[in-house]
Amino acid sequence: MAEPLSTPAAPVPPNHRFDIGPVRYPKLFGATTVPIPMSDGAILTADILRPGDGAGPAREPLPAIVNFTPYNKMLNRHGMRWNDTLRAVGRRVGSSDRRRFTARDVLHTPAGGILEPFVINRTAVRRGYVGLMIDVRGTGTSTGTWDFFQPREQQDYLEAIAWVREQPWCNGEFAVTGISYGAIAALITAGLRPEGLRAVFAIEAGEDPMRELGLTGGVPTPGMLLWILAVTGSKWLPSVPGLLRAGMTGQFLRDRIADPAGWVRHAIEIGLTERHPDSFLNPMWAGKLARFADITAPTWIHGGWHDVYNRSNFRMFDRIPLSGGAKQVVVDDSYHLTVGSGLGAPDSPQAIDELQCAWFDRWVKDIDNGIDRYGPVTVRRQGDGRWLRHPVFPDPAATRQRLYLNAEISGAAAHAGTDAGLSSTPTDTGSRLPLPTGRIRMASNNTGVMSMGVTLLFGRRFGTDDRHAEAGAVAFTSAPFTTDTVLSGPMNLHLNVEVEGADAFWSVTVCDVEPDGASVPLTRGALLSSLRAIDAAASEYVDGELLFPLHTLTAESALPVPPGVPFVVDIEINPTEALVRAGHRLRVAVSRSSFPRHLIPPWLRRTITGQAIVLDPEQPSYLTFRAAPAD
Repeated sequence: MAEPLSTPAAPVPPNHRFDIGPVRYPKLFGATTVPIPMSDGAILTADILRPGDGAGPAREPLPAIVNFTPYNKMLNRHGMRWNDTLRAVGRRVGSSDRRRFTARDVLHTPAGGILEPFVINRTAVRRGYVGLMIDVRGTGTSTGTWDFFQPREQQDYLEAIAWVREQPWCNGEFAVTGISYGAIAALITAGLRPEGLRAVFAIEAGEDPMRELGLTGGVPTPGMLLWILAVTGSKWLPSVPGLLRAGMTGQFLRDRIADPAGWVRHAIEIGLTERHPDSFLNPMWAGKLARFADITAPTWIHGGWHDVYNRSNFRMFDRIPLSGGAKQVVVDDSYHLTVGSGLGAPDSPQAIDELQCAWFDRWVKDIDNGIDRYGPVTVRRQGDGRWLRHPVFPDPAATRQRLYLNAEISGAAAHAGTDAGLSSTPTDTGSRLPLPTGRIRMASNNTGVMSMGVTLLFGRRFGTDDRHAEAGAVAFTSAPFTTDTVLSGPMNLHLNVEVEGADAFWSVTVCDVEPDGASVPLTRGALLSSLRAIDAAASEYVDGELLFPLHTLTAESALPVPPGVPFVVDIEINPTEALVRAGHRLRVAVSRSSFPRHLIPPWLRRTITGQAIVLDPEQPSYLTFRAAPAD
């Protein structure tokens, strides 16, 4: 394996261009629905893209880039034909100034190169790699039963890779990559340490998908069921010519008929059954996680502040025991379907397909291109769109701060359910602020997050102005900042609360309030009161104060919720890096729902009645965060 540079060298800036060399192979040769037999009789299928010239595919063996997907590689293959056209259209649309992420930036996304690594990165293949996309078990044109990230699927990763390494066109070395599911699969693979693995490039992965998406704060996400429905539906759209060619038709049909709906029924049961065992974190979910501490291959993690997995980019980075530039984390101001928007612009990092190629060149081919002098933490700061390099995250210059919640009218949130204050000193008067009830407000940044950025096309209320959603919230707003201030890292909202029923749900959004009143979401968090128990050893403390609580979210650790008696909840707020300019305000909006980000099941909804924030001088409520003066 290539080693980090042994002699210190100057770090390179975020917009540095790494040399990936010219195209070595002018032609591409594809093989589709290639069968890969598994030890238990199931058959995975792969699309394989090899480089070559007029004489045919390259005769010398090359390293492979492997991407595991549940999203039906056949559909992706057909979509890949539009990559060049969509990239050209994205370039014509152009980017905004990126101070805020806008609808224009959604349309500009393909220009950043993301469509290449989503399937098979032709930029890399043309420079001397073999690209593979493999349908995971029970999806696309692969046989078997789909059970995402289960141990048998993880064994499939190893067996498929062993098959790849035995092929005459592979030199025995390979990298793994993917977006979302594929990125998680890549990290799981890396934690299994297969022989020949040289590098990982994980785009929008999650450390713990159920904690971050499926059961966020202890409440189901409706998007999870929609995702399962989409994967299950696409497994009925195989490559028929591929099945016939491989003689797999009978086995494919038997497996699909034996398990027609896959996870759909189980997902519905989890949502509708009171205290279903899988509606909590448990050993089954734990068995689907990557072993980050076991990863030894150089790893690139790429995420976004408004991605559904934005909670864990830095946690994954910190848990991987590598140094010397062999691990990198890049976080953009983007959503799940807009990753890479703006990359390739003069003041931004290189296009993501080229970054991936450069990363693999360094660690798979041992080309000293300097990419291990990048970062290792590279972020696009919210508020001004500036790309920054840090040695660690949060920004070492940021220190712990508190802002206290109070009942004083800020004068900046007349639109909110309740207008309240946020100040540097605790309140000296007691009060009780009930959370508003009312209709669901779909026009919100939570909808923007769950639509993966698509609904930003319908206006600012889905991305950069959450005032419509705040009509159903208590909005605690600070006085205008007197200096430019940078928020860096995770946050904790420490709330003293009181409820009337047997449980209560708390949804929190932290916003930068502009002088014109626009409430721009920066980050968010949520928690079900009965699941407020904290794993103290795994939580993050600064100067003895809780800053990033890790809730256990297990059935065994559920706590009683005493009606009419105040109690404390600590709500983890996802990390961010944001500039709050002088004249702007900071807002903490607390509500009792956040559909479609969270869906409170009917059985749970019946237990939730009134809920309120209790502002008590003896038991103050406050936001803890890190901040530093802007440079």
